Amino acid sequence: MDLEDGLTALDKIVTQFNTYEDYLDSQITDEDLYYLEDEDLARQLVELGGRGTGKVVKRGDFEARKATIMAIRKAAIEAAKLAERTQKKTLTSTSKDLQDNFLKALAVREEDNRNGKVSSVIFIRDRNSHGQQVSAYIDYAYRLKTEDFEPYFSGKKRLLPRPTDLSFYNWNSNTATCNSTPNYQVIADNPEGLVFKYKRDCKILNVDPKAPPGDDSARTPIDTKLYIQAVIFDHIFRG
Repeated sequence: MDLEDGLTALDKIVTQFNTYEDYLDSQITDEDLYYLEDEDLARQLVELGGRGTGKVVKRGDFEARKATIMAIRKAAIEAAKLAERTQKKTLTSTSKDLQDNFLKALAVREEDNRNGKVSSVIFIRDRNSHGQQVSAYIDYAYRLKTEDFEPYFSGKKRLLPRPTDLSFYNWNSNTATCNSTPNYQVIADNPEGLVFKYKRDCKILNVDPKAPPGDDSARTPIDTKLYIQAVIFDHIFRG
């Protein structure tokens, strides 16, 4: 048995038994108890190597490894708690004075989009800096990862359609673009119209206002003063 195999075997033993005494008991046979008629004595003999069903792990090795594994588990739990606290503290929308319903809707969805519980697609229709009417379907989670939303939540900038979004359309020039993201595959040639396939569960998000949005998805029109039209589609990932 090499060192790696030995450590693996020890880990299995340490995780299987709560105490060293429980481990010793597992090494005692019915025959041992029959002849010795004393459980404590049987344990002592197993620990000394005089009885048992195989090579015996030493008490010091067992307790040292048990302490290490417990420390690792405790550290992992603390790290998870810290990550959760950090995630909540680093939300861009935290402590912002949000007046418009659109920004409030984004703030409510920010944490779930960052951690992957929900994937939101934002539809915006408005005018660009040239006065042209443009619209787009925006992958909110992807934009959060690739862009600083501080100016948006602070009211310094407006979130506007871009040709790099999932789907972009300029109503004046009739220019259209489609771009898949790490979260969604764009299906533009669908007979029923434009749809997006969420890559993690392969479910379809239908953005046609006359059709149901799809399994685990919801469509929410937003009453906002910031845009001509705004709608948010939320897809819940149940992985």
